Amino acid sequence: MPDQPLELLLVEDNPHDIELTLHVFKKHNIANSIKVARDGAEALEFLNGATAENLPQVILLDLKLPKVNGLELLGQIKSDSRTRNIPVVVLTSSREDRDLLLCYELGINSYIVKPVDFKQFTESIRQLGIYWLKLNERPQTAHRVRQA
Repeated sequence: MPDQPLELLLVEDNPHDIELTLHVFKKHNIANSIKVARDGAEALEFLNGATAENLPQVILLDLKLPKVNGLELLGQIKSDSRTRNIPVVVLTSSREDRDLLLCYELGINSYIVKPVDFKQFTESIRQLGIYWLKLNERPQTAHRVRQA
């Protein structure tokens, strides 16, 4: 169990994108506690086993994942009372209208197409982290409210 609450669950199978995302968060001191799941099944296993205090503040989700794809994972996250209020930001290379529409129908909070350019990608990740982890207000879980 981490000493601090989990800030971010990054669900991404591309090792380069994982490394770059983690580097940006560390460099800009945006998130200290990050869990990486390299496929949808690993993300589900983590979320199903997490206690209320170990659930992430936000989930960054790629759509094109092995084992359990991002849309299926998103549907399960948003249908579970324990996880449905966690903001989910889709961070994907897909520009398909069908994916965009399905994601919003399933309840995502934001859809971002990954920039191909290194500088644009790092700036997008920096801004995303600042907004969702520093500026955004979200309801506390029932467990955290009882402790307050």
